[in-house]
Amino acid sequence: MVPAHPLPEGFTEIEVFAIGTALLVEALLGFCLNGLTIISFRKIKELRTPSNLLVLSIALADCGICINAFIAAFSSFLRYWPYGSDGCQLHGFHGFLTALASISSSAAVAWDRYHHYCTRSRLQWSTAASMMVFAWLFAAFWAVMPLLGWGQYDYEPLRTCCTLDYSKGDRNYVTFLFALSTFNFMIPGFIMLTAYQSIHQKFRKTGHFKFNTGLPLKTLVICWGPYCLLCSYAAVENVMFIPPKYRMIPALIAKTAPTVDAFVYALGNENYRGGIWQFLTGQKIEKAEVDNKTK
Repeated sequence: MVPAHPLPEGFTEIEVFAIGTALLVEALLGFCLNGLTIISFRKIKELRTPSNLLVLSIALADCGICINAFIAAFSSFLRYWPYGSDGCQLHGFHGFLTALASISSSAAVAWDRYHHYCTRSRLQWSTAASMMVFAWLFAAFWAVMPLLGWGQYDYEPLRTCCTLDYSKGDRNYVTFLFALSTFNFMIPGFIMLTAYQSIHQKFRKTGHFKFNTGLPLKTLVICWGPYCLLCSYAAVENVMFIPPKYRMIPALIAKTAPTVDAFVYALGNENYRGGIWQFLTGQKIEKAEVDNKTK
């Protein structure tokens, strides 16, 4: 009988099991919901619109986050990272690529909704495809930087998954973090804030609130804010005094983003929800035009 691998330092048996279970549940739920979003887009003709292509981009990125969480959950149950240093670098790259693509795509949806509701201009397929490609290439640029020496990927405190190494807090880390947070968190957040504020003002004038304009930005801040805060604090102070199990909490919160996004951008979209229902039951949706309305 092969003996179990020793517990990671700073964790108890129940804590390792709990983290692995949380990652597995987050991965399964998020993957199923976003997988349903993707399949419905592919199968239901009424859902294949330029605006929903951006929703599809979020779902694809979030499925990637879930696959990343699956790997982390499996490693957590093993109590160690079984894929070596090269696997760690690949896991860190994949996690950052999909996370940044999800955030950029969310900002793109906000931009589209602003024009749909405030300027009454319709998104064209060419523009939607260009925005989707740009979001992924932009995410890939920042995700590859640590592989080239600007920033660095290393093990999470549990040492069963990999992410940006914030333990050193040196100049290389600080400059990368400042640029990363500016272009991939603050600017997308600003786009979402201004877009949804304008939409909210438009709704107030008409008296018809077609969706909760504050929900997308709250989702971004709640899911990704704690992780961003931890990394930012590491730029000015040594965070290693924080127990490893507490440093894992922001990562676990971030992994809830795929599930929350599915409810905000797909299941929360009245017409997209109708398309998903048609895919599951075969009942035809009545309205062909999908306009990203979220309740």
